[in-house]
Amino acid sequence: MHGPFAYKWERVKEKGGNIVARTLAWHETLEIHELVASQTICLIQFKSVVRNVSDAGLRELYTFSIRALEKNIRDLLQFYPQAPREEETEENEERQTNPGFQAGELLTASKTAVRNYAAAITETATPALRTVLVRHLNSAIDWHARVFNYMHEHGMYQAYNLSQLLNNDVRNANRALQMREEE
Repeated sequence: MHGPFAYKWERVKEKGGNIVARTLAWHETLEIHELVASQTICLIQFKSVVRNVSDAGLRELYTFSIRALEKNIRDLLQFYPQAPREEETEENEERQTNPGFQAGELLTASKTAVRNYAAAITETATPALRTVLVRHLNSAIDWHARVFNYMHEHGMYQAYNLSQLLNNDVRNANRALQMREEE
């Protein structure tokens, strides 16, 4: 395969004769991207607000959540070197962090809404409620499209450049991991 989305799929024989891929598949790479991106946004948000949590039990939950997200992100980042890479030259163009992060929050929220409404519809037996949930799902889909289009048009989401998408994930995740909890 040649072109902007070509990559070399390497196979290696391990002990026992099993053949395993040295690179991740595209679909699993994109799932990891979604997990890292959404958990990074949550980590930044939690670290930003934990200092304002006065209830000791709730503060402990925030601290627990922060540690769990940090571990998840670190675990997932280990797979990034195995991600397929595009064979195109990339421009190192730094995007503005603040508007990109703000738009990323909206994108994560809209994706969550789509998933939650879709799941809720599968649990609904009441026709009137199903009608409302379907209407809300369609609104959430429209919301997602608007946010995605905004981000794509403003260079904040490189959906068609996998290498840049993954590089942005690593950069943002490392920023979140290095961020101090303000007390």
